[in-house]
Amino acid sequence: MTQPNATLPTMNDCADNLSFTTGLGAGDSFIVEDILPPDLAEDVFERVLEEVGWGKMFHRGGEVPRLVAVQGGVDEDGSFPIYRHPTDTAPPLYPFTSTIERIRAQVDKVLESHLRRHGGTYVGPLNHVLIQHYRTGADYISEHSDKTIDVVRGSYIVNVSLGAERVMVLRAKRDVVGKAPSSTGGDTTSDHEAPTAVSHNPPRPAQRIPLPNNSMFVMGLDTNKKLLHGIPTDKRPLTVKSETERNKGGARISLTFRCIGTFVSGDAKKIWGSGATAKTRSEAKDVILSVEGDGKSEALIEAFGGENRDSEFDWERWYGGGFDVINFGLSI
Repeated sequence: MTQPNATLPTMNDCADNLSFTTGLGAGDSFIVEDILPPDLAEDVFERVLEEVGWGKMFHRGGEVPRLVAVQGGVDEDGSFPIYRHPTDTAPPLYPFTSTIERIRAQVDKVLESHLRRHGGTYVGPLNHVLIQHYRTGADYISEHSDKTIDVVRGSYIVNVSLGAERVMVLRAKRDVVGKAPSSTGGDTTSDHEAPTAVSHNPPRPAQRIPLPNNSMFVMGLDTNKKLLHGIPTDKRPLTVKSETERNKGGARISLTFRCIGTFVSGDAKKIWGSGATAKTRSEAKDVILSVEGDGKSEALIEAFGGENRDSEFDWERWYGGGFDVINFGLSI
């Protein structure tokens, strides 16, 4: 495995007095340090820990190895953004709490400023966040590609790190090194599963990116398409870890912000938007629950598997027609 700056161009961009390291992933990703101002950063870990309603999430019958919560922008009529990915049950979405909204606003501001300054296209606002509490170094997130059926195309996925420094691994997908993707549709590895068994396939190129406290990693959708990403376990004793890795007793809070283009009505009965069959609110269709799916749920899960496997994933082919199925219980 190589450090990102060993093979990729980097530069410091001191706009807004922040330090940017660019050229990560497939070249469209970057990390920003000291993203939050001092008055917020000082006690933000404790505030988020106390403010968020943490819960458990299950995938394939097993509890994922971290605590989770979901917040988002809820409209006056109760409608809210939905981010679909493989899971048995989805945490309820709550409106942005005060501290999370302050973080979201700062992230949005810095992201828009940086992209416009460097000729990029800003697509926003960020209207959804998955919050995860890695309680110790034993908690992890296995390698996966984020599922983009509901993510607005051209937007960025932003991960804010609070607390202990952990390492994110970006790794080339198997098809890049010559292994043909499975034709069974069975590879639905998500960010909730245990690591897969040891493989005898050729080693895949990887980047190891440290995520320090009060930083944000901005991932472009090309990086998400071509590379898997994950946070491996780090079970070393705290006594041998660095000061940044021992921060908050080794606990980390991760906030993954996305710009979501699919929405569900407040009563969870209607769905519309970029990832649904109806693209506008006025044309909203009935939500299809998995028990009523008539194969739709299976087709969506197969598409999720394709996004994990294929470094040239064809969004239009797999997702373009839209899906109205929600293959888990949904609540707000």
